[in-house]
Amino acid sequence: MPKRIVDRYEHTVDGLVIVDVAARRVEDLYEDFDKTAPYHKKDLDEDLTYYLTECVREIGRVDFVIRFMFECYPSDEFMLRVRTSVNKFFIYQRELELGAMNKMLRTAVTLFVIGIIILGLSLWLNHLFAVNGTPSFLNTVFAEGLTIVAWVSVWEALATLLLNWPQHLFLIRLFRKIAEAPVQFQPPSDPRSGGAEALAESKQV
Repeated sequence: MPKRIVDRYEHTVDGLVIVDVAARRVEDLYEDFDKTAPYHKKDLDEDLTYYLTECVREIGRVDFVIRFMFECYPSDEFMLRVRTSVNKFFIYQRELELGAMNKMLRTAVTLFVIGIIILGLSLWLNHLFAVNGTPSFLNTVFAEGLTIVAWVSVWEALATLLLNWPQHLFLIRLFRKIAEAPVQFQPPSDPRSGGAEALAESKQV
């Protein structure tokens, strides 16, 4: 990863990359449709989720912290809520991705097994036709058709695995990394406050 990408971000005194998030209120971090849900069960705002995942994707394997800044510095209770929300939300996203990966694996294995079974049937039929003499045109077409179907199923299984497995693994690791990231809070008067104000602006009417 080019060093200049990481240089776009501020760093802590320990050298950790800082992913800044600015919002007017703590409530702006959450989706509006589940206002009555407890904070630890609320979904994070879609824009915030996209912003965090893209930032972490961009900085790669570099260690980072998430730093929030609000118009009014939150109480200890609200800071705990935010930390818990970020952790639980991205753990939930990771679990969803694990479920999607397992479903993909089941599909790939099913296609592969079906393909192998059909391929075995095709080979058996070809052998049977050969033993019984010259096979008829229809028998030959049927056996070759089974062979084609078998290989299509096998290759579909391999393609599904090779194309989707790396992406699922990447997202699982990405969500875990965000869930485990330290969460800090910065007073609004701190001159170091910077980027990620798009979230706050998107909430303004």
